[in-house]
Amino acid sequence: MIEIPRRIWIETQDEEAEACDVLIEMESGKIYTAAFVTLPYLQRQMQLSYLMGKQMRDVPPVHYAALETPHLVVENLNRDTLEDTIDNLLALDTFESLFTLVTEEETRTTTPGKRATSEVAAVVLSDVLLVEG
Repeated sequence: MIEIPRRIWIETQDEEAEACDVLIEMESGKIYTAAFVTLPYLQRQMQLSYLMGKQMRDVPPVHYAALETPHLVVENLNRDTLEDTIDNLLALDTFESLFTLVTEEETRTTTPGKRATSEVAAVVLSDVLLVEG
């Protein structure tokens, strides 16, 4: 059974933003989170890695981006784009493998789609804009 989002929170951002955090509360009460990024964000991360390599002795300068938490690459961070992406992931039954489930437990794994602490949600919620879903 596909869960339906009750509320979606999108991190407050300026018009030039290349990344944002999104929290989703499902009708079941479960809360999920993930980061949405654009291609310019990935390019900037790759350029930063390259510049860091150039400044360090015995480190070859290489363009790369290492993403540790779930990131979804989208064309832009418009509300419609984010909501449509979430709808697609739910319909394709891939949502839970790409979002991190936030719980009251004080444990965290680094595996995408697994549990994170409620502190993660509190930090993200402190800087988000409520968007009715």
